Amino acid sequence: MTASASSPQLISDQSLQRGDLQALLAGPVPALHFERCDFEGADLSRLNLRGLQFSACRFVETVFEKCSLVDTRWVSCKAGQANFHLADLTDAQFSHCDLNNTRWARSRLASTQFSEVKLTGADFGGAHTLGLSFHDSLMVGADLRGISFRKQKVQRLDLSEADLGGCDFRDAVFEGGSLRDANLKNAQFNGADLRSVDLSGLKIANLAQFFKGATISFEQAAALVSGLGVRVM
Repeated sequence: MTASASSPQLISDQSLQRGDLQALLAGPVPALHFERCDFEGADLSRLNLRGLQFSACRFVETVFEKCSLVDTRWVSCKAGQANFHLADLTDAQFSHCDLNNTRWARSRLASTQFSEVKLTGADFGGAHTLGLSFHDSLMVGADLRGISFRKQKVQRLDLSEADLGGCDFRDAVFEGGSLRDANLKNAQFNGADLRSVDLSGLKIANLAQFFKGATISFEQAAALVSGLGVRVM
């Protein structure tokens, strides 16, 4: 299959491992678009995959350790338990992907975008996250410690039971989503607007510590007080 210089070569419905991908990358067309391809369990560590596109591909337990994934595009891919340790994902975009239980430790996520993805149990420990953004995503139990959401619109993120220790939410505006039973130790919310987020499971005794300087609604305050067994009339 040939491709023009302006459009990527389409590769579809194939099962590929490291050697197969290396052969394709060595070909005359540097821009590649993989559709419905299966990379499950492949060790792709240290490869330069810059600018590749993946649609409806399978990457379950695939290893991307120390890969260059700059400017990559991922749409409707399944990558549960994939390992992105120390990978460079600057300007990468993920949309409608299953990324549950993935590992992003010490990866570079500068201006990386996640939209309508599943990141339940994902581990972002030590990742470099300048400009990182999440939208409309399921992040239950994810490890997001130390990530900055400062001045961002936090749009419909389910952060239930997530570890948000040390996260910076100053001046952030939450649009829906949940902080139910999340770990908020040392998180900063000064100036944040939390009026539309689910705060269930949080203890009112810790409210001043966690949300000093933040804005919540009367209904949220009433629900928190009700959690103590007090009737709000």
